[in-house]
Amino acid sequence: MNGEESSLRPQSLLLTFLGDQVLGRDVCVYSGSVIDVFERAGVGEQATRSTLTRMVKRDLLRRQREGRRMYFGLTEHSTAVLRDGERRIWQTGAVNRDWDGTWTLLGFSLPESWQRQRHDLRSKLTWSGFGPLFSGLWLAPGEVDVSELVSELGLSAHVKVFRAHADAGTDIGAMIEETWDLSELAAGYQEFVRRWQPWETATAAPEDALARRLVLQAEWLRIIRRDPRLPVKHLPDDWPAEQAEKTFRAVYDQLTPPARDAATRLLDLVPVRPDQA
Repeated sequence: MNGEESSLRPQSLLLTFLGDQVLGRDVCVYSGSVIDVFERAGVGEQATRSTLTRMVKRDLLRRQREGRRMYFGLTEHSTAVLRDGERRIWQTGAVNRDWDGTWTLLGFSLPESWQRQRHDLRSKLTWSGFGPLFSGLWLAPGEVDVSELVSELGLSAHVKVFRAHADAGTDIGAMIEETWDLSELAAGYQEFVRRWQPWETATAAPEDALARRLVLQAEWLRIIRRDPRLPVKHLPDDWPAEQAEKTFRAVYDQLTPPARDAATRLLDLVPVRPDQA
């Protein structure tokens, strides 16, 4: 692997790795196995160990000791995060062709001194696919349930949520361009295609295929998590998400047979012990 993957955070790679190898299997993975794979993905041993420790403290991983070896498994928290990622990659996808015209509108009014709360709310709204129509009025395509998000921030009394349809005279395409940075979203998809399209027909040694497929999935998930999945019929005709998704699936299919072979041979997995689950 080369230095182009360095922009991926080790935690993102580790969550992707666990989603691929551990999720739904009731197993834990040996720390040494993680270190071996991550070194091939360009992440050093110390960074991997630090990430494992940090994720345990954040309740994203649990430890399970077997003799002298330490194994790591999922928590309820990380399982929920990974199920969301799994759904975004394999079910909802990057192209929204099924939009029924519904928008979720969220209005908020916070005291001027609540700068931190305002920042946290805007960050979580962006993560959930919202864009700022006006300063205190945000919208997202479809029906988005934000009740848990608002409750966690303690802002239920300051937020109002509605379902709406645009008036017939509204230029939805123009509204989308004013609310979201389409050029940035498109550039992310275009760069993904540029980097990964050559691998649609390339071959890789099993160990390298395992690491490369890990980076592929982590990069793809990072892109689609940033994408609010705007209705494709209101996006530019050359919107690159569909081509990028085809590239992702083609490269994933190309890398999967050797990656599975490597995982079977290289990964040390043990069953989750009920007394430590």
